[in-house]
Amino acid sequence: MKNLKLNYFTDPGHGWVSIKLQTLIDLGIHNKISTYSYIRGNSAYLEEDCDLGLLFSTCDSIGLKIDLTPKHTNNRSPIRSYDSYRALRCYLNAGDIA
Repeated sequence: MKNLKLNYFTDPGHGWVSIKLQTLIDLGIHNKISTYSYIRGNSAYLEEDCDLGLLFSTCDSIGLKIDLTPKHTNNRSPIRSYDSYRALRCYLNAGDIA
């Protein structure tokens, strides 16, 4: 696996890093993400206070570097209206994703 280049979205109150769901599965942390993160399509949006730390520590442990590109809005981020990561947990537990 090479370096991960990810977008870091922020609004005036919070931040999230977008990452492909398959990458979380490949890293073995897809079942450790909290319900404070979100999903949309084939991407997860990891909240900055807990889940982003899990991503950093996991990548650090295998020598994978993360490059973040900041994307800020002064408005309420649309990420806040995405589905909770809880929905993905249910989906994965049903065995519908390979």
